[in-house]
Formats: sequence, C-alpha cells, structure tokens
Amino acid sequence: MVRPGPDILPPAIAAIARRGGRIGLLGGSFNPAHDAHRHISLVALRRLKLDAVWWLVSPQNPLKSDKGMAALDKRLARACETADHPDIFASAIETELGTRFTVDTIAALKRAFPRARFVWLMGGDNLATFHLWRRWKDIARLVPIAVVARPGFTIRALGSPAGHHLRAARMPATDASKLAGQKPPAWVFIRERLDPTSATELRKRGLWR
Repeated sequence: MVRPGPDILPPAIAAIARRGGRIGLLGGSFNPAHDAHRHISLVALRRLKLDAVWWLVSPQNPLKSDKGMAALDKRLARACETADHPDIFASAIETELGTRFTVDTIAALKRAFPRARFVWLMGGDNLATFHLWRRWKDIARLVPIAVVARPGFTIRALGSPAGHHLRAARMPATDASKLAGQKPPAWVFIRERLDPTSATELRKRGLWR
C-alpha cells in the first residue's frame, strides 16, 4: 500500500478534505453507476449537511465475481457522467492508494486527510450484508455511517447482524445533520423516497455491457 497524500486528488477536491470538510464516501463496483447512487448522494448531501460526496469506484469488489464486470475506466467514465453534480466527485482512488478492502481505504484516507470529517454512505441493501465485509466492526469504529433506505431491504437491513450489533450507536434520523461530527461508532438510517434502480437489473435488461 502506498503512503497517500493530498496529490492523489484534484487540488480543489483535496482542499475540501484538508480544511476539515464533511465528506461522504460511497464505495462500490458502480457496474454501472445509476440514479440510485445519485439519489443516495443527494439525500446525504442534504440531510447530513455534507460539503461533498466522493464515489469510490472499486477496481474489483471483493464480494463480487469479476464475471460481467466492465473495465474500470468504463465504469469510472459512467460514474462521472451519472454524478452530474458539482459536489459529487467520482474517482478510482483505490488504485492510487493500493487498497482493496473498504477498511483499508478509509484508514488510508484518514491518514491522508486527518482533519476531514468522513462519513461512510451505503444503501439499506449494503447494511443487510455489512457483516460479510472484511473487518466491518473496525469500519464502524473508524467513521460514522449513514444508511439510506432501499426498496425491499428496510426490515432485512435493520434486522441484520450489523444492525443488531450497532443498535446502541444508532442516532435518530432527525439528528442526521450532526452525524459527521460524532465520534464513531455512530450511524443513522434515513427513510426518504425510494429509488428502485438496480445495477443488476440494468445488466439483465442489456442496458450495460
């Protein structure tokens, strides 16, 4: 793993982190990026009062097969196009950091930008399987987490092993704007309009090759 520095990001983006900005991190394969990714990001920007959201387009999600996985440059290009917002920045920063797992990526970013107030963002479908992630309990101890509801996953997410384990650290959604300043573990579950878009369904329908 390389020792990260502010030069791994465009100067204007890195400046937000250097000055202690509130930054949401949304990781994933983005195979392809779609409206639900953007919806989660916009909800987070508004409800968590974030300065920016960074999309971390993974070279290869450890929990997913590489079968049917589009090339990284194609996925990144689609993510940049889909983001379409001045406060949402898509990158393949994990290739620069030399990290593969979320816990290592977050730790590297915190070393690079010690003043930044990072928040990990995920959909309810991710919380349902969060206990399968490498060192997921350490992730919860590294950064606050915001979970945005996804269709059909609310009960499964809140009743998941991670949902139970972190129950005592859950904050009321009405306090979501305070999350970035909380000492982890701390998390919120945000219910808003649900966007049903799914990367799996887009691939099944032949809308992404």
